[in-house]
Amino acid sequence: MIKRLTVFCGSSFGTETIYEEKAYALGKQLAAEKIGLVYGGANVGLMGTVANGVMENDGEAIGVLPHFLKGKEIAHNQLSELILVETMHERKTKMNELSDGVIALPGGYGTLEELFEMMTWAQLGLHQKPVAVLNINGFYDDLLKMIQTMTDKGFLKEINQKMLIVDDQIDSLLNKIKKYEAPKVDKWISKDEV
Repeated sequence: MIKRLTVFCGSSFGTETIYEEKAYALGKQLAAEKIGLVYGGANVGLMGTVANGVMENDGEAIGVLPHFLKGKEIAHNQLSELILVETMHERKTKMNELSDGVIALPGGYGTLEELFEMMTWAQLGLHQKPVAVLNINGFYDDLLKMIQTMTDKGFLKEINQKMLIVDDQIDSLLNKIKKYEAPKVDKWISKDEV
């Protein structure tokens, strides 16, 4: 059962208004389905937009923000809860603890780093949660081609490639997330070894 989802996304809006529109629509849909949001805690860019979509529709939004970013990213002051942590790694760990899966929206280096860390944790068997991208207006098309190349060239197993859920529509993406079953693969390491 999906009670909360972590959303990774940009702290800017990008060049196309559809990114902001879809971020808000995702937040609104999460609220409608009583799925809580866990995200980076900021009130700027797509981060603030997805949180506003949740909060303005009576949903739950939990932000996780490192102390050193509180001033730079401008903490959202209307969340259900804002958790302040010391480091970026602690931020991701806390977000993982609080959620039942991940969705990545458009973003930059930070969004990709967060997405791939969650995919790596899944590949290593450290969690069995769904990890997804909302491929708004083809934003992730080139990245998906690169992941296919990694598979074709023998650097990524096909079973691990298929762990990443991809859709360009919110409803069908959420349905795929709810139906996700992690592949049966041997764990490389235990959670305690990380």
